[in-house]
Amino acid sequence: MPSSLTLITHSPEETQRLGRLLGEQAQPGDLFLFSGPLGVGKTTLIQGIAFGLGVKEYARSPTFVLVTQYRGRLALYHMDLFRVDNPLEVLDLGLDEYLESGGVCVIEWAERAEELFPWECLWVHMEYGKGQTERRIRLEARGDRYQGLVASLERPLAAYRKEG
Repeated sequence: MPSSLTLITHSPEETQRLGRLLGEQAQPGDLFLFSGPLGVGKTTLIQGIAFGLGVKEYARSPTFVLVTQYRGRLALYHMDLFRVDNPLEVLDLGLDEYLESGGVCVIEWAERAEELFPWECLWVHMEYGKGQTERRIRLEARGDRYQGLVASLERPLAAYRKEG
């Protein structure tokens, strides 16, 4: 049974800080799947995850290359499925190898190939909020590992207004 936590961020910096907390708690083999409209801040949140993993570079959306690898405490594999028309194209990217690498996989536009991913993961659903910079971010934990992750973030995330 998935559990979820909905948060509100009020700026790109807050969104990035939320990502940093996720990155600091990330473990080998973690899978974070992102959904949300174009421009909502998926890459901004992933930049925070990268920083939380100790990545020194500034993570950029891999829309045209589809997969970018970053080195930190753990390898970070950042995938973007925006240009994928058929879920089977994702298999051609070597998805299984990335998922089994012991790194952390973060995948934007994951809903385009949802059936290919393991059920146990952390879904990160993002929406526009009120005003230009507010974002509603729902962390949907599927499986014990991710329920524990979300539970461990409850206290550090107390600064964010929670809903749901």
